[in-house]
Amino acid sequence: MEPLNRFPRMMQEYLTRRLRAVYRDNHERVMGLRTRKQVLAYRKELREKMPLIFGELPERTPLNVRITGEIERDTHVIRKLIFDSRPGFPVTANLYLPKGFEGPRPAVLCLCGHSANGKAAEAYQSFAQALARMGYTGLIFDPLGQGERLQYHDGEGGSLFRIGVQEHNIAARQQLLVGEFIGTWFVWDGIRAMDVLLSQENVDTSRVGVTGNSGGGNMTTYAVANDPRSTMSAPSCWITSWHHNGVNEEPIDAEQCALNALGLGVEQSDLLLVQAPEPTILITQEQDFFDQRGSLEAYDRLRHVYEVLGAEDSLAYHVGPQRHGYWQDGREAMYAFFNAHAGVDAPSEERELTIEEDQTLQCTETGQVDDMGARCVFDFTREKSKRLARERGKPSGAELKRRVRDLLDLPERDGPPDYRVLRPWTRREYARRYASQFVLETDPAFGAEAIVTKLEDERRAARPLPGKGPAVLYLPHLSSDEELREDELLREMATENEAFFACDYRGIGESRPVTCRPDMFFHLYGSDYHYASYALVFGESYVAWRVHDVLCTLDWMASFDYDQVHLVACGWGSIPGALAALLDDRIERVTLVNAPTSYSEMAETKMQQWPLSAMLPHVLEEFDLPDVYRELRSKHLRMIEPWNAMMEPAEGESADEG
Repeated sequence: MEPLNRFPRMMQEYLTRRLRAVYRDNHERVMGLRTRKQVLAYRKELREKMPLIFGELPERTPLNVRITGEIERDTHVIRKLIFDSRPGFPVTANLYLPKGFEGPRPAVLCLCGHSANGKAAEAYQSFAQALARMGYTGLIFDPLGQGERLQYHDGEGGSLFRIGVQEHNIAARQQLLVGEFIGTWFVWDGIRAMDVLLSQENVDTSRVGVTGNSGGGNMTTYAVANDPRSTMSAPSCWITSWHHNGVNEEPIDAEQCALNALGLGVEQSDLLLVQAPEPTILITQEQDFFDQRGSLEAYDRLRHVYEVLGAEDSLAYHVGPQRHGYWQDGREAMYAFFNAHAGVDAPSEERELTIEEDQTLQCTETGQVDDMGARCVFDFTREKSKRLARERGKPSGAELKRRVRDLLDLPERDGPPDYRVLRPWTRREYARRYASQFVLETDPAFGAEAIVTKLEDERRAARPLPGKGPAVLYLPHLSSDEELREDELLREMATENEAFFACDYRGIGESRPVTCRPDMFFHLYGSDYHYASYALVFGESYVAWRVHDVLCTLDWMASFDYDQVHLVACGWGSIPGALAALLDDRIERVTLVNAPTSYSEMAETKMQQWPLSAMLPHVLEEFDLPDVYRELRSKHLRMIEPWNAMMEPAEGESADEG
């Protein structure tokens, strides 16, 4: 029997409404700037918001630049470098040096997209080489998780996951627990690469460009927002809007989940406005999955600001006929734009490029920094998790509740939610014959809902009858419908308890998304990830959204006098369940099945498997799940078969905590 799922578009419609509201407000505000003073004030405001998105940048530590080889060509030299962006965190890079030019030369920081071979990808070495032939000094480096910098190296040159975005997403979800944003790690690699580039002889620091495609277009935009040293930029195939990506069901990469950007009212184009009116060209392709409409609207906002500043000639737009990629037409548009603004007298056409073999450009002996004993992102995450455990102590009582409330930052609730009464179910093979169902409006402004089932002995198609004693509220792992049919413990509880409710909190069970692609719910880049990632861009979390749904359900139950509750939660549901139980005194008993042992274990286990939707940003700065479990002993907490970081039975764990 297929699990019930009658609201598979609910999460997408909820997200769409929220994104449209922010996008409309942002567009109206930018287009409403009329004077130079207003624009400069808005730019100042944006600059002040960048640390609220990217956090504090680390201190500069020794780069320890090592030259591991050189490639001599007729028009240029490719110098193979390794430098440390952080202590013990090496970056592999190729420095392209022009031959036959006198005096200080312009420079370009070249940023890679999500190519498996990083800096050696044909399109990326093409533009680095072409720029060198025109007289630019260029530096291109491998992003983490790509090229020679795999973070989950399998020891044979491949990844334990998938090179690129999946490595990024795995590392990022653990980083969130310790208050880190992987996008900031990309930013910092770029800032230190810029340090290397500008330290080269004969580089004119007044003529410095930055360009990249796709993930490199993203990083170009981040570079403009965080490093004022670039004097011209050319992001390719990235600038559109978080709004267009979201409504088009386009999952965004972990580094693109700019934490709290939408919560601060910041759209992608604003990241370029931070340095307006420095010369900028948006490079796009007509058939790109990054929506051309969003790119054009971003350009309209930028053009309006540049016109107010009297710098119309410093902004350009290129659209090619191709799909996603840094195609030759886009690269040549970038060359022409940079040449014009850097005063370089050179043809903008690519001529006689020599595409080097990957191994030729390799900076390490084996092709992976891991074989050098380098630290990976996970090593830093694990180290910080252990440090935070020492610093935060073991909060309890009112202090623990305060920390949980502050971290979740839940919206105010004003009485029980409004609700709909659905037709009752029969023949679902539950422990009791009938099931009344209700749809609770947990966020009426934007359309989020929780679907509640109440098991009955008699057929009912109306609101619940008033309660006559304690009630059970079940929070499922994946589907109330399926688990009520198949789980023996639940069947027993449903038989023994007169009042038995189950709640499919948002994104689970009856509202499990079929968006992005119907078969991608569990995928590292799938629909559950999609909504969890946008929660982060709003400065919120899927965990908090779900806790709110549970608390709204308790409000609704209490309106029918069900205010003595035994909360039972399983798997994914155990996290919002435990946090709601801590905060709500109407919950008097707690049973958690397959609950995670701790967030610390998730942060300190390299191959951990809990999804992004289970991650609570900054949690290990404030508390850990064992703190919550200890507090719940007063509510007769029972833990059944806890799961470890791999979502497998944890060895040696007690079945009862109180």
